[in-house]
Amino acid sequence: MLFNSTVFYVFFILVFIAYWMLPKKTKWQNLFLIATSYVFYGWWDWRFTSLLLFITVFSYFCGIRLDKAESLHAKKWICTAEIVVSFLILAIFKYLNFFADNFCELMRMFGFTADNVTLHLILPIGISFYTFQTVGYVIDVYRGKVPAERNFITYAAFVSFFPQLISGPIGRAPQLMPQFSNARKFDYATAVDGARQILWGLFKKVVVADNCSTVVGQIFAPSSISHEPGLDLLIGALLFTIQIYGDFSGYSDIALGTAKMLNIRLMRNFNVPYFSRNVSEFWRRWHISLSTWFRDYIYIPLGGNRRGKAITILNTFIVFGTCGLWHGANWTFICWGLYYAVLMTPLILLGSKNKHKGVPPSAKDWLSILGTFILVMFGWVLFKAESIGQAVEYVTHIFTNISMAPTLDLYVTTLLFIVIMFVFEWWQRTKEHPMEINGWPMLLRWSIYSFLILTVVFFKTNSKEFIYFQF
Repeated sequence: MLFNSTVFYVFFILVFIAYWMLPKKTKWQNLFLIATSYVFYGWWDWRFTSLLLFITVFSYFCGIRLDKAESLHAKKWICTAEIVVSFLILAIFKYLNFFADNFCELMRMFGFTADNVTLHLILPIGISFYTFQTVGYVIDVYRGKVPAERNFITYAAFVSFFPQLISGPIGRAPQLMPQFSNARKFDYATAVDGARQILWGLFKKVVVADNCSTVVGQIFAPSSISHEPGLDLLIGALLFTIQIYGDFSGYSDIALGTAKMLNIRLMRNFNVPYFSRNVSEFWRRWHISLSTWFRDYIYIPLGGNRRGKAITILNTFIVFGTCGLWHGANWTFICWGLYYAVLMTPLILLGSKNKHKGVPPSAKDWLSILGTFILVMFGWVLFKAESIGQAVEYVTHIFTNISMAPTLDLYVTTLLFIVIMFVFEWWQRTKEHPMEINGWPMLLRWSIYSFLILTVVFFKTNSKEFIYFQF
């Protein structure tokens, strides 16, 4: 069930009421969350629940064994086994066909014939997210950052918690596990704050992202690229840049707000990323739970920036290449990740400190923000394209079809909503989320709520899946 669908809100209202009617005991609350989370996950395909259960059980027992292991050698083997098994499952479902196709193509280049046998497996929704969450948990136990969770019900609730299960934020055990280890009490202020954040997330997804996607789908169609005026293609790239932000950050706002209404705090996943001064700052503000995961579990163990600039650059390419591959089994995603590694290289060589001063940007800062936004926008063209060739064609035609008159009819209302989204988020950039307006006058607050509700109702298109569901 989609976060932007009626059925989800019927489901959540029933969950919310039943959850707070339960006895205020950790066991019952967690059991209820596990049951509702498996219903939520099985709504797409009930067969996926067995995979979620297996990964949960396997990582749980690995954590227990790590706690019991007496030697460092044994702990390394247990941790390695968990990582290998988890990533092997991920590779089979997500990358098997990709690797098989590329292996056959490589053999043909050398004059050999290889049969392309693929399983055509269905990709379990959310597998990349909960796999990373369980692997991160086991590594944290191995490092001694958290004790192994002995209560399986608590651990299963941590892994399967439905607001974050499909598209994150990727939960981290030190921050999230203690919340499932204790009974939650209803807090009116927290619940109201969660409802506000859900409303803002719906506005970004339903009003901004989904309306942008209608135009984006037309412009990025393979049959249209060569015929579109360059200005239309540029606007298409701009709108997809806005669409993917509104779509994914909107999902995260709904996830965080839903969790708050159940008195669970999730990690903030976005922090005005399009106002970043360089790509390094952008990645500290975009998909924060994923970027910090790669930093803590890959970049730093590889040596981070402690072994000289050459190794730092190598580690950066490894991390961003892996990040690209995480997003999907396509060379476009890998090249998209490496694109950012290339953009990061000058910052590493120049020793940029990337400090965010927390003051209104100067004219120079605004130029840096604009330049970073343009670089990110062209990166999204590669991300959106079906192939590298299509991405090259798209960018090429932006600059070669400039003589053609633009034909794009960009609705003024959509542009207005985009401006409202960015202005409001910039104005509220120091807050946990833009709808944190508790101290504002009541009339102004309710005017904002009414405006958002009306726009969601009247400018809603057909319910569209969230872009990151495919990852």
